[in-house]
Amino acid sequence: MDLLLLAQVLQRRRALQAHDRWSREQLSRHQAQAQHRLRTFAAQHSPFYLKFHRGLDHRPWHELPVLTKSALMEHFDDLVTDRTVRLDDVRAYMAQSEGQGLYRGRYQVNATGGSTGEPGLFLYTRDEWAWVMASYARMYAWSGVQADILHRPRLAVVSTTHPWHQSARVGLSAQGALIPTLRLDAARPLDDLIAELNAWQPQALVAYAGVADRLAQAQVEGSLRIQPDAVLVASEVLTDTARNRIHGAWGRLPFNEYGATETAGIAGECRHHHGLHLYEDLLVVEAVDDDHRPVRPGEVSARLLVSVLFSRTQPLIRYELSDRVQLATDTCACGMPYRRINAIQGRAEDVLSLPGPGGPVEVHPNVFHDVLETAPVAQWQVVQDVDSLRVLVIAPEPQFDPVALHAQLTRALTRLGVTAPSVEVQVVSAIPHTAVGKMPLIRALSRTTRGTGPAGAP
Repeated sequence: MDLLLLAQVLQRRRALQAHDRWSREQLSRHQAQAQHRLRTFAAQHSPFYLKFHRGLDHRPWHELPVLTKSALMEHFDDLVTDRTVRLDDVRAYMAQSEGQGLYRGRYQVNATGGSTGEPGLFLYTRDEWAWVMASYARMYAWSGVQADILHRPRLAVVSTTHPWHQSARVGLSAQGALIPTLRLDAARPLDDLIAELNAWQPQALVAYAGVADRLAQAQVEGSLRIQPDAVLVASEVLTDTARNRIHGAWGRLPFNEYGATETAGIAGECRHHHGLHLYEDLLVVEAVDDDHRPVRPGEVSARLLVSVLFSRTQPLIRYELSDRVQLATDTCACGMPYRRINAIQGRAEDVLSLPGPGGPVEVHPNVFHDVLETAPVAQWQVVQDVDSLRVLVIAPEPQFDPVALHAQLTRALTRLGVTAPSVEVQVVSAIPHTAVGKMPLIRALSRTTRGTGPAGAP
C-alpha cells in the first residue's frame, strides 16, 4: 500500500470519529461550509456546471437542478474539472490496463455495474480516494473492529474481484498493509468459499447480504466453521430472515452498510442496530419523490439525491440515485448527530410494472417480501419475464408447498389490481448472480424492454 495514502486514510478516519461526537448544530455548519466550497469549485472549474447552474448562484441548495447519470456521462468531458481528461481516453485505458495502476498515474477509475442502464465512470485523485477509503473504514469502528497500525485483524471480504468495481479497487489500494485480507469473488461456488474461509478463519467477515445469508446457513449446517467477531453486510437488501439467520449462526447481529460507487459509504448501522446513520459529514442526502420534492420522515422515497462534499474531479451536486429509502422519525441512543434511514427498500428499478384493467400497476418489492419472507425456503428471487413472473427458491424445507406459495402470491397481486397474474414457482439449486456476484431479490425487466409486452409500462 502507498504509505502516504495510508497516512491520509488514518488521519481522515480520526477526523470522522471526531465528527461522530458533534452536535447537530456543528454538523449543519460543517455541511453549509462544505456545500459552499463544492458549489464554488464546480462553477470555477467545470464548464458543465457553469452552464448547469447559471443564474442560480444565490438560490438555495434545493433549487439547484438534479444531475442524472445519463447527463453526467453525456457531458463527461465538460463536467470533469481536469480539462485534459477525456472519456474516450479513460475507456481506452480501461480496455488496455485490466485494472492495473492509475489512469495517467493520477486517477483511480471506478465503474458502476450498469444494472440501471449505461455504466457510469468515476475518477478520484489520491485526496478524494483517501476519503473513499476512510468512509468505508468507518464501519469497522462502528462494528467494534479495531484496525490500525497496532491492531491488524484478519478480514475476509466476499464481494467481487471485477477490476473496476469500487470494492475491488479499495482492496487493491489497501493490499493488506493495514488489515490482512482474504478477498473472494461472490460468484464462486459456495463450497469453494467455505473451504477458503475455513482455512483463513477471519476475525471479521464482510460480504454481500445474500452471500452472508448463505454462509450463515452453511455455518448452521456445520460445513462452515468460523467465528468472526463482527459481520458486515452491504450491496443488497438485508432481509429480516437473513439478519436473523446471521445472528443465529454467529451469535451477533450483522452491521448493515449502504453505499454506492458514486459516493462511497452513504450510511451504516451503529452498535444499537436501530437503522442506518447517514454519513452527513461527507454527503448531503435528500430523500425525494418522483418529482424531486422532499418526502417526510416515515415515508418511502422514490429517489435519493446525493451531493458528495469531497468530490472535486467530478463534482456531484444533487446527483440522482434510484434507491428507495425511508427516513427515521425517532432518534438513536448512540447520540451521533446524523439522521437515520429505517430501511433501504431497493431501487426504483425493483418496482415491477404489471398489467391492470386501467393500465400498468406498480408492484413494490414489499409485496413479495411480505409473502416470501415467511416461506420455508433458504433464499428466493423474483424474476420478471415479458409476460409472467418466475419465483426461484432454493433449499426448501419439507413443509414447503409450491402450490400454496403460488396461491398466496397470486392473491397478493390480484388485490393490487394486476390482471390475471401469471406466476411460476421454481425450485432451483442456485440463484443466478449478476456480473459482479450479487443476487438481487427482484430482477425486473430492463427499462428498454418494458413496454414491449403485456407486463410493460409506457
